[in-house]
Amino acid sequence: MLDHSPRRIASLQPSATVILAEIGELHRVVACTKYCADVVEEITSRKCTILADSWTASAEHIIAVHPDLVIAAVPYQEKAVIEIMKSGARWLGLAPKTLVDIYTDIATIAGVVGNGDRGEAAISRMKKRIDDVRSRTRGTARPRVFCEEWGKPLIASQPWVAELVEAAGGEFLGEPGRQISLEEVASMDPDVLIAAWCGAGDRVPLEKIVFDRNWQGTRAARAARVFCIRDEYFNTPAPTLLYGLDALAFAIHPEIFGNPKGIRQITRVPSSTAAI
Repeated sequence: MLDHSPRRIASLQPSATVILAEIGELHRVVACTKYCADVVEEITSRKCTILADSWTASAEHIIAVHPDLVIAAVPYQEKAVIEIMKSGARWLGLAPKTLVDIYTDIATIAGVVGNGDRGEAAISRMKKRIDDVRSRTRGTARPRVFCEEWGKPLIASQPWVAELVEAAGGEFLGEPGRQISLEEVASMDPDVLIAAWCGAGDRVPLEKIVFDRNWQGTRAARAARVFCIRDEYFNTPAPTLLYGLDALAFAIHPEIFGNPKGIRQITRVPSSTAAI
């Protein structure tokens, strides 16, 4: 039987690169973004051309790597979509919002490359890990958690993060993926504050944002339960989210879960700019 699956994939989305690595198909990736290496270290040892991401795609650069499939994701700029289409390559656009959407993306990518069984296995592993964490927090107190994916403007994390917060035994505050005011967050008085800014890695300045936002009086700040979780563990809709789940579980229920990699806790709550 002839194999018509794509042999040369240009991945403009780190989550797609993660999924291809998870199902053993990373060898098909001939081009990816610089952000893919943050979540798939193996890509750095391969001869993989670095391209712009879904926001700033270039037809010229895509054409140069001769892909037979481009994988991109929303939100992306209209101009970038035009550039992808101008390249003439087939392309697959991902737009996940929930965990179910992410499972569908895994199944879709696995199906496209002819490895549906590996895709189903990856989905099963994710579901089992999430269910295991949920079962360990069942019946516990549910701390109120605010998670942000961007600082200016302040934007709450995506719906799949809200689902992971619930699984980790917390109550997600605010509307996922929506802008919210500093005053609204302060009035909700969260027990736990978590920042995972897109593109910031683990470099969110926790002390500074608490002071600048006048959040010193929140329960989270008074108890020093303010955390930075690595961006790629929260904002890469792929099996990488399991690292984010581990970090969340520790932040919400440290009495149950150990301290994993990828999370940093505030060291002091500043009362003045001199303390930052």
